[in-house]
Amino acid sequence: MLEQVIKFNQPVNISTKDGHAVMISEADYRSLIETLYVSSVPGLKEQILAGMKEPLSDSQPADEVTW
Repeated sequence: MLEQVIKFNQPVNISTKDGHAVMISEADYRSLIETLYVSSVPGLKEQILAGMKEPLSDSQPADEVTW
Protein backbone atom coordinates (compact mmCIF):
# COMPACT_ATOMS: atom_id res chain seq x y z
CA MET A 1 0.00 0.00 0.00
CA LEU A 2 2.78 2.44 0.91
CA GLU A 3 4.61 1.65 -2.33
CA GLN A 4 1.45 2.54 -4.29
CA VAL A 5 1.34 5.94 -2.60
CA ILE A 6 5.01 6.64 -3.31
CA LYS A 7 5.33 5.25 -6.84
CA PHE A 8 2.03 6.39 -8.29
CA ASN A 9 1.16 9.41 -6.11
CA GLN A 10 -2.18 7.82 -5.31
CA PRO A 11 -3.57 8.84 -1.92
CA VAL A 12 -4.89 6.11 0.34
CA ASN A 13 -7.89 6.68 2.62
CA ILE A 14 -7.49 5.15 6.05
CA SER A 15 -10.53 4.58 8.25
CA THR A 16 -10.42 3.56 11.89
CA LYS A 17 -12.93 3.53 14.70
CA ASP A 18 -11.37 6.77 15.93
CA GLY A 19 -11.56 8.66 12.63
CA HIS A 20 -10.29 8.99 9.11
CA ALA A 21 -6.96 9.95 7.57
CA VAL A 22 -5.36 10.20 4.16
CA MET A 23 -1.85 8.97 3.37
CA ILE A 24 -0.05 10.86 0.59
CA SER A 25 3.48 10.76 -0.81
CA GLU A 26 6.14 13.14 0.42
CA ALA A 27 6.22 14.76 -3.03
CA ASP A 28 2.48 15.44 -2.89
CA TYR A 29 2.78 16.74 0.68
CA ARG A 30 5.58 19.15 -0.26
CA SER A 31 3.59 20.33 -3.26
CA LEU A 32 0.54 21.02 -1.09
CA ILE A 33 2.64 22.94 1.44
CA GLU A 34 4.21 25.05 -1.31
CA THR A 35 0.78 25.78 -2.79
CA LEU A 36 -0.50 26.86 0.62
CA TYR A 37 2.52 29.12 1.07
CA VAL A 38 2.15 30.75 -2.35
CA SER A 39 -1.56 31.26 -1.70
CA SER A 40 -0.83 32.91 1.67
CA VAL A 41 1.54 35.60 0.36
CA PRO A 42 -0.49 38.60 -0.82
CA GLY A 43 0.10 39.35 -4.50
CA LEU A 44 2.54 36.47 -5.09
CA LYS A 45 0.13 34.42 -7.20
CA GLU A 46 -0.53 37.43 -9.43
CA GLN A 47 3.23 38.08 -9.82
CA ILE A 48 3.80 34.46 -10.83
CA LEU A 49 0.97 34.56 -13.37
CA ALA A 50 2.27 37.85 -14.80
CA GLY A 51 5.77 36.40 -15.06
CA MET A 52 4.45 33.39 -16.94
CA LYS A 53 3.05 35.74 -19.60
CA GLU A 54 6.33 37.65 -19.99
CA PRO A 55 8.40 36.63 -23.03
CA LEU A 56 11.68 34.93 -22.15
CA SER A 57 13.48 37.51 -24.29
CA ASP A 58 12.42 40.17 -21.73
CA SER A 59 13.89 38.18 -18.83
CA GLN A 60 17.31 38.51 -17.29
CA PRO A 61 19.65 35.60 -18.19
CA ALA A 62 20.05 33.12 -15.33
CA ASP A 63 23.83 33.63 -15.17
CA GLU A 64 23.28 37.36 -14.50
CA VAL A 65 20.91 36.84 -11.55
CA THR A 66 22.37 37.73 -8.16
CA TRP A 67 21.00 35.43 -5.46
